[in-house]
Amino acid sequence: MTRNTPDTPDTPDTPYELAIDCGGDRFPVSGSRPRLSWKPPRTAAAPDEEYELQIHIDGQPEQNALAVGHVFVDWPVRRLHSGEQVRWRVRRSGATQASAWSAWHAFEAGLLDADWTASWITPADGPQIAHLAPGTRPAHTLRATFSTCGAVRARLYATALGVYEAFVNGERAGSTELAPGSTSYDRTLYAQAADVTSSVRPGLNTVEILLSDGWYRGQVGAFRKPAGWGELLAARLELHLELADGTRQVIRTDEHWTSAAGPVTRADLMDGQFTDFLAPLGERHPVLVDAVTAPPIDWSPAPPVRRIEDRPAVSLTRLPGGAWIADFGQNASGWIALADLGPVGTRTVIDHGEHLDPSTGDLTTAHLDCQRPGDPVTVFVQHDEVVSSGAVGEIFEPRHTVHGFRYARLERGDVPLDASSLTMRVVHTDLRPAGTFSCGDQDLNRLYDVARWSFRGNAVDVPTDCPTRERIGWTGDYQVFLPSAVRLYDVSGFSRKWLRSVRDDQLDDGRIANFSPDGRRIKLHTDQRLDMMTGSAGWGDAIVLVPWLLYQTYGDRRVLAENWDAMVRWVEWALTTARTARHPSRVARSTEPLSHEEFIWDGSFHWGEWAEPRPRTEGGSLVEPVQSDPDAWMTADKGEVGTAFLYRTTATLATVAGVLGRDDEAARYTRLAERVKDAWRTEFLDDSGRTTVDTQASYVRALAFGLAPEKLRDAAAARLATLIRGAGTHLGTGFLSTADLLPVLADTGHADLAYEVLLQRTSPSWLGMLDRGATTIWEEWDGVDENGDAHASLNHYSKGAVIGFLHTHTLGLRQAEASVAWESFVVAPVVHSSIRWARGTFDSPRGTIAVEWRLEGDNLHIDVEVPPTATATIVLPDGEELTVGPGRFRATGRHHPC
Repeated sequence: MTRNTPDTPDTPDTPYELAIDCGGDRFPVSGSRPRLSWKPPRTAAAPDEEYELQIHIDGQPEQNALAVGHVFVDWPVRRLHSGEQVRWRVRRSGATQASAWSAWHAFEAGLLDADWTASWITPADGPQIAHLAPGTRPAHTLRATFSTCGAVRARLYATALGVYEAFVNGERAGSTELAPGSTSYDRTLYAQAADVTSSVRPGLNTVEILLSDGWYRGQVGAFRKPAGWGELLAARLELHLELADGTRQVIRTDEHWTSAAGPVTRADLMDGQFTDFLAPLGERHPVLVDAVTAPPIDWSPAPPVRRIEDRPAVSLTRLPGGAWIADFGQNASGWIALADLGPVGTRTVIDHGEHLDPSTGDLTTAHLDCQRPGDPVTVFVQHDEVVSSGAVGEIFEPRHTVHGFRYARLERGDVPLDASSLTMRVVHTDLRPAGTFSCGDQDLNRLYDVARWSFRGNAVDVPTDCPTRERIGWTGDYQVFLPSAVRLYDVSGFSRKWLRSVRDDQLDDGRIANFSPDGRRIKLHTDQRLDMMTGSAGWGDAIVLVPWLLYQTYGDRRVLAENWDAMVRWVEWALTTARTARHPSRVARSTEPLSHEEFIWDGSFHWGEWAEPRPRTEGGSLVEPVQSDPDAWMTADKGEVGTAFLYRTTATLATVAGVLGRDDEAARYTRLAERVKDAWRTEFLDDSGRTTVDTQASYVRALAFGLAPEKLRDAAAARLATLIRGAGTHLGTGFLSTADLLPVLADTGHADLAYEVLLQRTSPSWLGMLDRGATTIWEEWDGVDENGDAHASLNHYSKGAVIGFLHTHTLGLRQAEASVAWESFVVAPVVHSSIRWARGTFDSPRGTIAVEWRLEGDNLHIDVEVPPTATATIVLPDGEELTVGPGRFRATGRHHPC
């Protein structure tokens, strides 16, 4: 959602925080029919109250419209035309007396696809440059001049196949970074709009585009393969001027534009950027016109990527060899702005990383190198270079790359370096904060902050796994973290944008790609290995589980409707695979499948419980099962995981069908889900409540997904507790079940054990990461081992999903079962003796929910603020429940320590 600025109601009877379901840079930009939302007045009582809308389009009042409800209200008047400016406000209507009007909210319609008249232009040397290896190609400057008598309003609309920046008379248009963003470019392309009125001058003007490979044809993934969206870069731009005499002037990309090489001699999002301010300007040549094919232009529902904050270097250390190590104190995504480039000709080389070698203090990135069996090592690189022209005020800021780093290694010979000239620009999607949490345990507050930073670093236009090694939108990672993400930020538009790529990349047979946008384009079956490893439980299920959680959180029914077909295709593929493919172990057991086996999903590839704590040898060294015996790992039976997710996703699909009014499908998928659940119980659960695989993760799934029958839940929970105690009160879960581990323990009578695991300091543990210096969540529990050596990614947010427990149990704020858009919620703190207080907020679609509790002796005091149109159930320690409506409330009960 895009709001102009956060606001508060002028009176308790005034709607506030008006928004549309579209993105935009410095002003919201929509398509032709945006949806409208607002927070209800504080005096509102029911979610289905009637509101009156007043809408002005280009200054001309429209007839007022009526709406029921206040979340994702369909556009109530005529379709908008390109560039139209809208002001609207809302008030609650009533049979007796209407409320006061809200403040005005303003937005604009973008340049709609049918109205674009600009050509796609490609650098003149595009075909020759395309054959260079990714990471070695330069950026290009595309340019045109125009004359005007002066504009009273100027809007620049632009997009690209590549990453671009636009300039008018040398002034940068807008504040969006890495535009037009990461999409599945064969089907989806977004444009950006900027107000450049102040940049246009009477007389001769220049408009420029700086264009580089970006996500379109740069390197992709851990093995740095070239993206396969296209060979030629291209840009499309229109500058619309409204002149003082009332006439209009349009400047557009066409055959009159020229291209030339510029100072950015190499640019790649993964490798880095080389800028030579001494490089001579290349000869200008006419551009190629309409040499590419592109999808229709659309307008994104997500906020843009921006420079979010600046961080100075906390230390700058000179190594014996002469290089400098800058420590910015925080692992993050972004780049370095370097203000002092030295005398003319000075070359500064900058390498970026997450870790320093414990013995030398030098930067090391070897833990991010990758190797597939039989292939050479892919060496990790994040490398920028700049050559100074000696000009006063010259700054290097490599905006055509992005890095994940805490440390930078700088080399520049004998030229001195001042720490004050270095700034880390933290760059990611400009998500609006939605929640807060703090408590009396500073370790947990620090863990919360570390997990939040980890998600920030992985929210660079799409939800990535890490901002370093791979930077791709792994579906499994986001589906396990989303319940925590929605409590941190408003991720509604961000998630909808990503889901469009997930749909775009879906294979013809219904499988969901492992990651989206899929620059490798596995849907074209170009890589046999990737094709074989596509279609995993817990990963592909994101197409169902992510939209469902978005609907529950934000009340957006459309997110279900627009993903319905993709959901069905995925579930039908999984059901068919379960019926037609069997794991060899079951074939060995019985040549003919047993009756329940048609619902056991075991005969195709699953990542399984990825990244469980690694076992150790007798000598204490860590073992990597995938690397030590890849064949055994690939062929292992992961049917328990697959079947559990098949049940959960099929059952969720049945519920989605019910919401969408698809009663026949709801009944069918409900029956199928029951068959899958029965099959899971038959195959993987015995009469004593033990699973056949007997892992922590399997019991977490049995309890969290509702697979264990009621009569066996206590036994399953007890076995889970026994396994944890047997591991020295350590968790043994990986990607798919770690987020549910502590809630399952707390909800089954083992809250004391849940906190023991949470507060555990020896590896594997969250606080163990913090004790070893983590500022973001690690991919592996031993991301930095006891010797100080790094392993795998040090910024992988999935295990940070534990902070969901801090919201739902430590704070005690959770959405009520079957509640939509937080119409009802529960406040039931699960208190531990080491924590004397907790407080937090959540900005729900109905307004801000605030919870605070404090222990005073044996008394637990709970304060709750309930927003309009919502109800809360406060659960006291003795089980007494108080149900309250909007307002502020305090309840007190006796606390009995664990």
